[in-house]
Amino acid sequence: MTGTLTERTPRVAAARKLLRRAARVEAGRFLVEGVRPVHEALTWADEQPGRVHDLFLTDAVADRDPTLEDRATALGVRVARVTEKAAAGLSDTVSPQGVVAVCSTVAVGLDAALAGTPRLVTVLVGVADPGNAGTVIRTSDAAGADAVVLAGDAVDPHNGKCVRSTMGSLFHLPLAVSRDVDAVVTALRERGLTLLAAAGDGETVLDASADALLAEPTAWLLGSEAHGLDDRTAALADHRVRVPIHGRAESLNLATAAAVCLYASARAHH
Repeated sequence: MTGTLTERTPRVAAARKLLRRAARVEAGRFLVEGVRPVHEALTWADEQPGRVHDLFLTDAVADRDPTLEDRATALGVRVARVTEKAAAGLSDTVSPQGVVAVCSTVAVGLDAALAGTPRLVTVLVGVADPGNAGTVIRTSDAAGADAVVLAGDAVDPHNGKCVRSTMGSLFHLPLAVSRDVDAVVTALRERGLTLLAAAGDGETVLDASADALLAEPTAWLLGSEAHGLDDRTAALADHRVRVPIHGRAESLNLATAAAVCLYASARAHH
């Protein structure tokens, strides 16, 4: 481990560039911030060596959790203490966590994400909000989904806010990115998955009457926060499914609707 690094140190400056999407794409690396997410990244690196490259942390964080340095060092990760100002420069939040890891990007190809016989897949179509996307990735992990696909003009899953919202779940299940929605739909059909479009005006109601449908290998198509699925994508699904609204709320937000749909499938599968 080297001495304390500042915001001007070349290693810190190089890592800071990864706050921008173009730099992440060019380098094939991204930043993971926070104690728990970094621990998840280190566990991932233990299973797939060489995927975590640098660990930057302040003295305060190192004193609170010395296992971070110990685990990273054992995995061959370059570890450096940094000043509070340097740590803040590696964060895009108003309250920096004081610990950041530089990791290889996690996204894989569509075929790799759908390898084997997936039974539950989440497809986010044109979802632009990083917080919502990250929350749905985390929910997909909790519900036992086999993969998550970001399709169309969707947010970069390596965006800082998205990464934080997953709370480490992006290291737990395959994650694919494809701008070609038709290719995603074709790949899902080739693997025998039933395509369910979450739609407020769907003809199928998500209640006990849908249990037989939900018991099949399923891919949920979920649309953007503002407009839901576009008509063309919704028409590609085998069924349009709506979550029943029993009160006066007009609709559910994306993350909540995704949780209801995914857990309905998880209950039917298990």
